[in-house]
Amino acid sequence: MGVVMKRPTPAVSQPATLAEIARAAGVSAPTVSKVLNGRADVAPATRTRVEELLRRHGYRRRRAEASRSPLIDLVFHELESAWALEVIRGVENVARDQGLSVVLSESAGRPTPGRTWADQVAARRPHGVVLVLSGLGESHRALLTSRSIPFVVMDPAGDPGDDVPSVGATNWQGGLAATRYLVYLGHRRIGVISGPSQMMCSRARLDGYRAALETAGLPVDASLIRAGDFHHEAGHRAGLELLRLPNRPSAVFAGNDLQALGLYEAARELGLRIPEDLSVVGFDDLPVARWAGPPLTTVRQPLTEMAEAAARLVLDLGRGERPPTVTQVEVATSLVVRSSCCRWDAENFTEAGGV
Repeated sequence: MGVVMKRPTPAVSQPATLAEIARAAGVSAPTVSKVLNGRADVAPATRTRVEELLRRHGYRRRRAEASRSPLIDLVFHELESAWALEVIRGVENVARDQGLSVVLSESAGRPTPGRTWADQVAARRPHGVVLVLSGLGESHRALLTSRSIPFVVMDPAGDPGDDVPSVGATNWQGGLAATRYLVYLGHRRIGVISGPSQMMCSRARLDGYRAALETAGLPVDASLIRAGDFHHEAGHRAGLELLRLPNRPSAVFAGNDLQALGLYEAARELGLRIPEDLSVVGFDDLPVARWAGPPLTTVRQPLTEMAEAAARLVLDLGRGERPPTVTQVEVATSLVVRSSCCRWDAENFTEAGGV
């Protein structure tokens, strides 16, 4: 069954023209054009009035009008880790093949980029926008749509909606595989350090962890669950909390590799050996994972390939080669077994003071 898209205002049978928007706003057509192009020399009240009319009438710039710059806009929730480098590499691979450049932006931890960013994108008129671990508010979506600037969300923070193109990974399956592996090795007290609760990927990985325990007939112990923020410090802090419990876990599934490495440090500080005293599984398979001591068992999500898929999708949308609705791609994860886990002997655990 197809998806029925509702226009913001059914009062007009045809999309409004630029001249009609100008008349309704009480301004000149060049003023509307300035708003469309993100020009700064428009009074805030006038800009707001014009934007509202563009949104209400579902205005979409005609393809002939949409002279695009040779750019892809890449927007991050934050730019602080090797995770971001893998994504940049993927988008850059596609951009280079297409003779395009990449513009990087950061929303400084906000769930959506600010209005200044939106105006800058309108002025740049890129071939498309890829948003990573972020999202778009209704006003931003309307602004990009009215300028015929396609967008794709990679690993969306929240539910993007069925009409928003997105690329993600099988996060639930990854959390399930990581925890199942630890159960297979004989672990029965398995902790978890999840990511931010507001992010879909974090919730999905945690749900996969719970599902693996429940399937194995093991209790989901709330005392073994900690929330992190996908940074080293959170892994270290939560790791110390878990490993100092009177009945500590023998294994921990960390919601990403950076938190797993923070957990490594917590174990060292407490005199615990990995994997003899503690088994650890991460998530991402960043390049650093194979060089950790010991090399980290982790769930691989192919970040570079995901970013390439997002970049190709946004360019395809710009060329009208794919439908603009219900375009959601999910890339498979896989468990990469290295040296940070071992079979668990409950008797040794007792001698180590774990019970």
